[in-house]
Amino acid sequence: MARGNPGNLRAAAQRKHQAATERAQTALDALITAGEPITFRGLAKRAGVSIDFLYRSPLRARVEQVRAHQQGTPPAGAQPDAERDKPPPSQSNVIRALTAQIAELKRRHRVETEHLQAALAAAHGENLELRRQLGRQNRPPAA
Repeated sequence: MARGNPGNLRAAAQRKHQAATERAQTALDALITAGEPITFRGLAKRAGVSIDFLYRSPLRARVEQVRAHQQGTPPAGAQPDAERDKPPPSQSNVIRALTAQIAELKRRHRVETEHLQAALAAAHGENLELRRQLGRQNRPPAA
């Protein structure tokens, strides 16, 4: 047996979503009019919505367009994919260097972990042997 009325719940959720969208649009217009910098965080705070809501909203494209205009750069969608995804040469070198460092650190970590696991296994073996010796010493003599 279903509880509540799913139709009413859907309608209420739709009204809530629409109200949040309208608040976000109103807040964006107010920020633009005031000449304030547009950020997702600032817009979310002003509109009383979550940042995630703004990123998933159709309003996202408008926010990115206004931000790009404020910064004097074309919006991310205006550049061809190959140009947009390709880092500048200096970034590419930094990325290669950091990737190499990470690989070396991972290798060292793996070697150290293997060494420590071997030492732990040896310590467990010694501990077991010492416990066995102690058990033999504490046995009462056979009568």
